[in-house]
Amino acid sequence: MAFGFAILLLVGCMAIFAPFISRYDPVAINAIDRLKPPSAEHWLGTDHVGRDVYARTIFGSRISLGVGFAVAAITSIAGVAIGIFTGYYRGVDNVVMRLMDAFMAFPALILAMALIALLGSTVQNVIIAVSVVETPRMVRVVRGVVLSLREREFVGAARAIGAPPSRIMRVHILPNTMAPVIIQATFIFAGAILTEASLSFLGAGSPPYIPSWGNIMGQGRTYLQMAMWVTFFPGLVLMLTVLAINFVGDGLRDRLDPRLRRIM
Repeated sequence: MAFGFAILLLVGCMAIFAPFISRYDPVAINAIDRLKPPSAEHWLGTDHVGRDVYARTIFGSRISLGVGFAVAAITSIAGVAIGIFTGYYRGVDNVVMRLMDAFMAFPALILAMALIALLGSTVQNVIIAVSVVETPRMVRVVRGVVLSLREREFVGAARAIGAPPSRIMRVHILPNTMAPVIIQATFIFAGAILTEASLSFLGAGSPPYIPSWGNIMGQGRTYLQMAMWVTFFPGLVLMLTVLAINFVGDGLRDRLDPRLRRIM
């Protein structure tokens, strides 16, 4: 978990301080320096139009991390609201969960691509599309927790003293869903970064003029044999970031799950 936090802190600082730790404009074209290998002048080399890969990689972290964080936040809020309401009111459970199952029946990447094709290729629309894809997973997690909580003694006691359902959901159920939500949000964060990178790699995500790890790799795949550094370095940072988030998620699960704490 400490390793994951360290990597995330490093990548986060890289995204925040990108203008101060890069000597080059990430979108500046220099045809003379095209496809130059890593050197003292260009630490990670240049791409097919002479753009500095180091600058594009650190600026690309802003888009990838921004999309991942936004999707995790949106899905957590929407998933908690829908999941608590669905789990508490049995009458709407079947209708809502069949709708969630219908969304989950589609492959996530295909559904996201279809939504992007409908909405248009912008960063905001990528966030919306990936949020729609990931929300059903959060809803299922929250709904499962609520189904267990609504049968517990403290919820029954709250009903017995006449507490309205809104207060029961807000005071007694919502706080007890936070641990699973936080854990699931970390995995959604990692999944959203991968989905955004996949969409951008295929040309259906962030616009080409905005550097992100996915479209940097997508633009470099044509020159993979002669300039593998264009694809390798953004892919390495993407892999380390997703791995770090998963380490943090596993660590949070071990800390927040009381059953695991008893075993440890």
